[in-house]
Order: sequence, then structure tokens, then C-alpha cells
Amino acid sequence: MKINILYEDKDVVVIDKPAGMSVHKDGKNEEYTVADWMLENYPKSKKVGEPLMIDRTGGDREAIARPGIVHRLDKETSGVMILAKSQKAFQFLKDQFQEHSIQKVYRAFVYGYVADPKASLKTGMRGIINASIGRSPKDVRMWTAGRGAREPLRTAITEYSVLSRFSDTEDEKEMKKNEHQFSYVEAYPKTGRTHQIRVHMRYINHPIISDPIYRGVKEKALDFKRLALHAYTISFILPGGMPIKIEAPLPADFKKIEKKFIPK
Repeated sequence: MKINILYEDKDVVVIDKPAGMSVHKDGKNEEYTVADWMLENYPKSKKVGEPLMIDRTGGDREAIARPGIVHRLDKETSGVMILAKSQKAFQFLKDQFQEHSIQKVYRAFVYGYVADPKASLKTGMRGIINASIGRSPKDVRMWTAGRGAREPLRTAITEYSVLSRFSDTEDEKEMKKNEHQFSYVEAYPKTGRTHQIRVHMRYINHPIISDPIYRGVKEKALDFKRLALHAYTISFILPGGMPIKIEAPLPADFKKIEKKFIPK
């Protein structure tokens, strides 16, 4: 699977992660990952970062190598991702993530017509989802927000804006049905919880299209075979002190739906 480099210097390499590629191994599958790519192309990064510790049967723990990995994207999410070439750069970037000073913008197609958020001095025309996230009591793979989430709960805040609303049919009667209504949104996570945008969009009853975990009984839609979520831009400070904003071009499946349904 090809990985395109969006930016590179002596400290970092920023990539456009393709959908369908895991960031690192999970101790179960031997698929090719971003971590493998990093090690192949930057062998000196072998000891950069922190391993993931996996609990094994019998009380043993296994360390999963994650060379250069500062943050992660879900396997089916495409888009911009930062990798560190040195431990010093890794720590510098990790501090920014922990301080929530790195700004990320995602784009997603979701089910239903998302209402316009109410304007406020604080958020402008952005909506805000402030709902703590915890493990789901029903499925170990899932996280959930609000009532029912298992302790410990972690604060999670996502802002969003509506780019467009559209229907996948021209039949006026069918257009009124929920199954033919969709929205194109931008999401701005202020915290970095696992599955945060996916969980929060489901929390407001607009799960991301074709989400394998959080769409519930809804069918896959708009020809998306994968989760319709793309990490579009990221803004951060380089280890040398320069602020930078990097954009990952929209992938082919996003461009196809934009061209077909989103007016210019």
C-alpha cells in the first residue's frame, strides 16, 4: 500500500495515511502497518517513541513496537499523520498533543440532515459536543458518550460545522425519507480520545457513514466501503519552532461524492 509524504525535514515526516492501513500491529495480525513503513524507510527510528504494552493470557505482557508513532488514526480513516524521526522530536510533539495545542480538522459524511448549530460568541457557527467518553457496557470494541458509559469517563469535546446537506435521490417523496438524507461536515476535536469523532457523531444521532461499529442498523451508503472519515489538516509547531499547517488531499471516494452531490 503506497504512502505519500506531505512534508519532511530532519525531525519529522508527515504522511497521507491511506484508508485500510493500521498504524501499528495489535499483537494478533501480521498486516503491513505505518510503523513497518517507518522502520523500512527510516531505520534509525527503531527506538523512537513508546511501545504499546499488550496483556497476554497467563499474566504476560508483550511490547508492540511503534517506531516514530506520536498519534494514531483508525485503520479505516485516511489522512494526515505526523511521525517523529528522533526521540527529541517525538517528545516535543507528544507534549503538544498532551497540551491539546495541535489543531486538527476532519471531514466526514454522516447520516441525516445535521441541523445548523446555534451561533455564539465562543464558537461562531460551530456546534459543540461536550460529552465524556467511556467504554461501552455492551461491546468491548466500542466507546460511548453520556449515559451508560462505563467508568472511568474521560472528558471529550468536539466542535463541528455543516458544509452541506444533500440527498442521494431526485425523487421528491424519497428525499423526505431519512435513509436518503446525508450531511457533509467538518469536525474539530479539542481532545484526542479513542474513536472520539465517531462516538460524538453517533451521540448526536448522526453516525459517520459506513462506520463498521457505530452506525448501528443503518446500511452502508454513498458507495463508501469504509468509514467515511478523513483527517484533512493538522497545524502544529515543528521542533525547530516554526508553526506549520499541512493538508492531506481528499481521497478518491470523497472527491467522487463531492463531485456528484455537493454544489460548488
